[in-house]
Amino acid sequence: MLNPQAPTPMSIARRFLQAAVLLLATAVLSGCNLLVLNPPGDIAARQGQLIIVATVLMLIVIVPVIALTLLFAWRYRASNREATYKPDWDHSTQLELVIWGIPLLIIIALGAITWISTHLLDPFRPLDRISEGRPVPADVKPLEIQVVALDWKWLFVYPEEGVATVNEVAVPVDRPVHFSITSASVMNTFYVPALAGMIYGMPGMQSELNAVINAPGVYDGFSANYSGAGFSHMRFKFHGMSDADYQHWLNDVRTSELSLTRAAYLELEKPSEREPVRHFARVDNGLFDAVLNRCVDTDRLCMNQMMAIDATGGLGLDGLKPLATPRRGDPRLGAYVSSEVCSVNDAVPQSLSGSIVGMKSP
Repeated sequence: MLNPQAPTPMSIARRFLQAAVLLLATAVLSGCNLLVLNPPGDIAARQGQLIIVATVLMLIVIVPVIALTLLFAWRYRASNREATYKPDWDHSTQLELVIWGIPLLIIIALGAITWISTHLLDPFRPLDRISEGRPVPADVKPLEIQVVALDWKWLFVYPEEGVATVNEVAVPVDRPVHFSITSASVMNTFYVPALAGMIYGMPGMQSELNAVINAPGVYDGFSANYSGAGFSHMRFKFHGMSDADYQHWLNDVRTSELSLTRAAYLELEKPSEREPVRHFARVDNGLFDAVLNRCVDTDRLCMNQMMAIDATGGLGLDGLKPLATPRRGDPRLGAYVSSEVCSVNDAVPQSLSGSIVGMKSP
């Protein structure tokens, strides 16, 4: 005997619908601001539009599939004796065209949009506009900012201004900014949702980001890649300012008594958590290049120096002497390495050993 109090499928569906409407109304009335989809930076805004377009295109398939799944489950339920029953039906050309044709068209559209956007939003590409309908003036030069991800804090160097900050960065509104990004230890991610997408910073490598902020305000920036115990607090403030406020901020930074020398950087580089904002009124020339080439300590050889040595054959042209072309056998096998190159005593030619050992970073 059926229980008259048992919920029917229609009543269950009605309850789910009511719950969904309630959640949607709560989200709308809460006034929440989805920054990723409504950012004040032009690059981030274009990336947000790309997310919306891709989502809508995919929903063209997803929504009908979900609706038809629920419809079929209800229409062809066991208790519905009026539904058409065709156990031998197995093919429909029209249905196959719809099932395969629509997704194929969507994939083609997504591929075209992705291809175009990948090139237009390339972080290495200089900006050609400040915002929609506003090209970059010919006389405006991008602001240069060098970014170093440390354990667990952020260092920002303004090479043109000769100043640096920790866990704080400020830029003028509507002025293009060129970020040069690297890391001092492990791979990290530079991310300001209001400005642009995530850019990875890796030790010994330089990434770039060209972006612009179009509205004044204070925005959050953080690392989006786990890098150890202090990762959760590896955050900074990104300030979008008017030109006058930016100059005032620069003047405040220049009043600091701190100087970012190489020795000061080596102390700053040590792992620490919850670092307060710090300003440095002076920065050693070439500090970012030294960080990039792993030779802030002047007793270490820089990576670009080591690569220059390797480019000449390693230890100079004299390092090629142990290589010889075989006089016997098939010459197509290429050169062989003589046993002399494996000798510890002969590994460094006498003419070069002194100069190599004495080399230091500039």
